[in-house]
Amino acid sequence: MSDVTARSDQPVEYWLADRLERSGGPQPPEALLRGLRLLGRWDLRAYEAVAGMSTPLLDEPMRVISRVADHSKPWLVTAAVLATLGGATGRRAAVNGVAAVAVTSLVVNQPMKLVGARRRPDRSAMGVPVARWVPMPASSSFPSGHTASAAAFAFATSGAIPQLRLPLCAAAVVVGFSRVYTGVHYPGDVIVGGTTGALIGRMAARLGRRFGH
Repeated sequence: MSDVTARSDQPVEYWLADRLERSGGPQPPEALLRGLRLLGRWDLRAYEAVAGMSTPLLDEPMRVISRVADHSKPWLVTAAVLATLGGATGRRAAVNGVAAVAVTSLVVNQPMKLVGARRRPDRSAMGVPVARWVPMPASSSFPSGHTASAAAFAFATSGAIPQLRLPLCAAAVVVGFSRVYTGVHYPGDVIVGGTTGALIGRMAARLGRRFGH
């Protein structure tokens, strides 16, 4: 038995290792448990490193970005612009993007967050400057829904308009970073959210190509 017992506000890797170890079933490989706890330490250190950044000029922009991304507002506005001004290709890209965001929101905010049931990081204890804070969401910390939706929209939309991939992926990265910078997510939450969104976005793009002609 490890001497590390996961608290509900620690990175999800600690929680997963603890759950596997205490599941009552076959004992998981020790290498797997060690690997998860190592990832958890990296996750925690990365969060602390971002919290310790001395970058006051970023505080307000990151707060604004984090809040603006609530409820996928940037992606819905972008989809509306594409559908209005982009012709048939723009409409297809918009449909791909909105569908991907809808599916991603359902997957992330229901089964994934409910299974994880993670408390948010204790940003006060870990030194996140109050000037960066945004309201702490009541939902589970794992995974990041903001990042998942941004990535889903980027990959789904750029399936129809490849030129959009770089700027939209860059926007998704900035949104993900803002969630760590403001203290409401661990980096691991953001990475898993972004990966989930990207996979769903790619599937939406493929379906759009298949049925859009």
